[in-house]
Amino acid sequence: MAAIARFSSICLLLFVFKLCFHGSFGDDGGWGDGHATFYGGGDASGTMGGACGYGNLYSQGFGTNTAALSTALFNNGLSCGSCYEMRCNSDPKWCLPGSIIVTATNFCPPNPGLSNDNGGWCNPPLQHFDLAEPAFLQIAQYKAGIVPISFRRVSCVKKGGIRFTINGHSYFNLVLVTNVGGAGDVHSVSIKGSKSNGWQPMSRNWGQNWQSNSYMDGQSLSFQVTTSDGKTMISNNVAPSGWQFGQTFEGSQF
Repeated sequence: MAAIARFSSICLLLFVFKLCFHGSFGDDGGWGDGHATFYGGGDASGTMGGACGYGNLYSQGFGTNTAALSTALFNNGLSCGSCYEMRCNSDPKWCLPGSIIVTATNFCPPNPGLSNDNGGWCNPPLQHFDLAEPAFLQIAQYKAGIVPISFRRVSCVKKGGIRFTINGHSYFNLVLVTNVGGAGDVHSVSIKGSKSNGWQPMSRNWGQNWQSNSYMDGQSLSFQVTTSDGKTMISNNVAPSGWQFGQTFEGSQF
């Protein structure tokens, strides 16, 4: 009887662990349903710039595995930098095997003049990805135009540290945050100058451009970045005191 009791306890613990594990990863790891189209041309040159503020996606390291998100996914720009695994689903005529991982770099605006099932692909509440053409062609044939997909959030894997590009001018520091690993989507940034008293929260100007109106000239700069999963990474003295506007500096990584 004691052996049976011990076995039952172990089974119960395993069952509870399974529930907890599923609950912890269900939001990020669970598959959802949506649709995908493509834009930007065969070389993805038409995907440059965009609502996340990343500019040249080649030089920023995003490549061509990128996506513009519909309103339901874009979260007013806070989803910029998030990564998704997706696969073409339930359309054997057009789907190709395998999956891809893409990074959110743009916004796919709604078109209220068209119905959700006939051109208004990015209208709320649709979960839609407008992929760079080279990414789309990895999971579906060109002639498909639009395909059903399954997708899920995944961790972003990046080479090197988080990058901070400092634009603007004195009393208006506009910092573009890129190459963020882990959750990928930055939800808060703080800045600290070597002559400042503590961390100063930055406000999000647009996309992943973060703004500070403090005078930071002539100070070495540190940054504190928090992503959507609540994790925080500090990059101390990432920019030396002689930094100039337009320069990019590399910090720590998740």
